[in-house]
Amino acid sequence: MSKVRMRVLVSGGAGFLGSHLCERLLLEGCDVLCVDNFYTGRKENIAHLLSDPFFELIRHDITFPLYVEVDQIYNLACPASPIHYQFDPVQTAKTCVHGALNMLGLAKRTKARILQASTSEVYGDPEIHPQPETYRGAVNPTGIRACYDEGKRCAETLFFDYQRQHGVDIRVARIFNTYGPRMHPNDGRVVSNFIVQALGRQPLTIFGDGSQTRAFCYVDELIDGLIRLMNAEGDILHQPVNLGNPVEVSIRSLAELVIALVGSPSGIESRQLPADDPVQRCPDITRARTLLGWEPKVALETGLLRTIQYFSRLDQAWTGNRIAPVQDRKVVDAV
Repeated sequence: MSKVRMRVLVSGGAGFLGSHLCERLLLEGCDVLCVDNFYTGRKENIAHLLSDPFFELIRHDITFPLYVEVDQIYNLACPASPIHYQFDPVQTAKTCVHGALNMLGLAKRTKARILQASTSEVYGDPEIHPQPETYRGAVNPTGIRACYDEGKRCAETLFFDYQRQHGVDIRVARIFNTYGPRMHPNDGRVVSNFIVQALGRQPLTIFGDGSQTRAFCYVDELIDGLIRLMNAEGDILHQPVNLGNPVEVSIRSLAELVIALVGSPSGIESRQLPADDPVQRCPDITRARTLLGWEPKVALETGLLRTIQYFSRLDQAWTGNRIAPVQDRKVVDAV
């Protein structure tokens, strides 16, 4: 008798994180339904999955209802980089709020467990460091980042209200900076920006003096955390869980490391710090360690080398950048 496959919906499944999640779920024996409107998702990310009989793709915008039968829902749909979410801020807010409502309605009808891909942006420019899940944040509700920051905060509110009012089985992951292969080369995120600039032998652009810090988690480990959170049992999981790397690095140090790994002659240029850009961002992952047994172990240099190798292989015409080839280097996980 064949095993009954769990049917899993991944909204935003053609995006950076979503495509890695779809790939991993297929490897774990799931029947995967990828839903994406391709606003920022890319068919290139999932092209290698289309021949799998247990992978299905639907082009759909989750601001409109979707009627399917599923066992689990990962709600990842939303532009996540400032360039993309600020391009159409009203649509960003609608994706966060209307999208959450539609996915929660689907979960309620099908009795599916649902995971919300929330964000460290709910903490705003934090006054507590590192940020625990109990911290309520310092967000500017009228700033240029509010469409995403407040949209994700409202989505969390809806998730917890659906849990309390309708008994929906929810999970909420607050995702910190994540990087790796399949990042869009022009998405404006710091890792992809630095790598593309270094490969193109262009100056690396930092904002302010580069002393602001971030903590970077390699994509494979983030996906592992999402799956562990989704499949963990118990009402205690009806609370937000930070997923990210607790090891901080300054933006200037990151730029210098990327230049060294690429072997680029690029210099570093400073520009004015954008409005509401956080000075520090680093997760307290005590809850993830305790409840999920999860903790990142891939060293930043290791993950950056893998990401550089991915970008160096991108087609020049597609990226629109002159990218010099990078010799493959032996990559060893730091445990």
